[in-house]
Amino acid sequence: MHILTRSSAVAAAAALSVVALGVGPAAAHVRVSSADAAPGGYGELTFRVPTESDTASTVRVAVQLPTDTPLASVSTKPVPGWTATTERTTLDAPVTVHGSEVTEVVSQVVWTADPGAGIAPGEYQTFSISAGPMPDTGTLALPAVQTYDDGTEAAWIEPTVDGQEEPEHPAPVLELTAAAGDTQGVSAGSPTDTTATSTAAAPDDGPSGLAVTGLVVAVVALLAALAGLVTGRRRTPGA
Repeated sequence: MHILTRSSAVAAAAALSVVALGVGPAAAHVRVSSADAAPGGYGELTFRVPTESDTASTVRVAVQLPTDTPLASVSTKPVPGWTATTERTTLDAPVTVHGSEVTEVVSQVVWTADPGAGIAPGEYQTFSISAGPMPDTGTLALPAVQTYDDGTEAAWIEPTVDGQEEPEHPAPVLELTAAAGDTQGVSAGSPTDTTATSTAAAPDDGPSGLAVTGLVVAVVALLAALAGLVTGRRRTPGA
């Protein structure tokens, strides 16, 4: 029976370790996406909310909408077991939308779980609004606060800065890059599933660049380990 040389065994162990670390699930933050939101147009915005706590369930989700670039029209999509409410704010200066003057807009949407309907550990839920017109900007930050049934909160409100690492609790950001009326859609790091049932938590949309790189390194290291094994067997008398 032939065994790995010491160097080959170390290489194989390193390869397996890199694979285990490189393709693991990314952090499951609150994300927002849309299949049809575009500057100047209307769209459905879907927030994906995973429960990251191991012991508590999510029972409240509050999303802040901009008032400096207000969304004049906002409506909520029903979610079984949850009640949606909106808070309105009077604008400092009225805006004109489709020829009509708007002085008051929805500034926050809050979803509250009915008793027993929270998002349990290991699950996520999606919440959607239909809103517009979208601002003529490249992105739209939508800070959110997630509340658990043990009274703790996760405030997803930190801005993401280009060229810097993602903060620990980044605010959901919607990319508005498609032309008005484009059906291809844009995404901000989450799927556009708008079903209203809690499902087992899923990783983010795919492996990050770091994970892909780690996987490549792992494959190379594993091949090196196998080459060492073959060489060792050839040098062993009676092999």
